[in-house]
Amino acid sequence: MRLLVTWLINAAALFALPWLMKTVYVEGFGTALLAALALGLVNVLIRPILVLLTLPVTVLTLGLFIFVINGVMFWLVANFVGGFYVAGFGTALLAALLYSLISWALSALILK
Repeated sequence: MRLLVTWLINAAALFALPWLMKTVYVEGFGTALLAALALGLVNVLIRPILVLLTLPVTVLTLGLFIFVINGVMFWLVANFVGGFYVAGFGTALLAALLYSLISWALSALILK
């Protein structure tokens, strides 16, 4: 049950992004659900490999390179999910940060 609620929270956070950033487009809540699922799968399957491969750069930047990895994952999902559009890589970086903050805030309110 908690997994389903977390998925819905992430979809709601993704659905809220176009109101904050005009360079992000989500066609509807169904698209947000699909994109949230894809983001979760990409973060579970691909992100750990990228983190491991970029570990020296991440250590040199004191962990700030993780933001770049998050932006890459966000941009990757936007390129594969129809109805979900991100204007560019810079937009993907900022959108990934905002998505994380909104998702965290909603989770803190709902999943106490």
